[in-house]
Amino acid sequence: MAVGGFGGIGRRRFECARVNALRMLRNLRFLSQRQRLQLYPPFFFMRMKVLELTDDWQTVRLRLPLNVFSSNMGGCMFGGHQASLADPVAALACARRFPGHEVWTRAMTIDFVAEGNSDLELRFEFDPLVDQKIRDDLAARGRSTPQFEYGFYRQDGVLCSRILNVVAIRPKGYKALQGGKSETIK
Repeated sequence: MAVGGFGGIGRRRFECARVNALRMLRNLRFLSQRQRLQLYPPFFFMRMKVLELTDDWQTVRLRLPLNVFSSNMGGCMFGGHQASLADPVAALACARRFPGHEVWTRAMTIDFVAEGNSDLELRFEFDPLVDQKIRDDLAARGRSTPQFEYGFYRQDGVLCSRILNVVAIRPKGYKALQGGKSETIK
């Protein structure tokens, strides 16, 4: 018998409630993309604010506030908050621009260049050259693994954290096999 946590039946109920909440949020079509992104539970509890979000996800600007919950022992922005917010941005942009594919973050690195001693602004731009490279890869091979670079900036405009994010874009039903081969399950 599980002690504490969400062991057993409680864990299944929690997972079902989480999945249903995310499905409900996705289906609230009267809300804009901006509002749905802000209401996404992990972002909502971080108090993230969408500053700019174009319909095609060409440009994304998000504010991550520095507060008692997001600061580390030194009074600066906790790196985990930055990672949690930065992780899905490139994948969400690719999913929006290339519907009909499975998309996920394959790898992400963060270079903490300067201390985050104020609210931070995540700035993401979808480079048209990367967009064309993805389209070429999808046409030739049916898959692509693009790399994106974006960052968090302090209120004084200084780059605080440099994000390097690699996204996997695969056909629906894609399954990687051992030995570097793959197959698509229909």
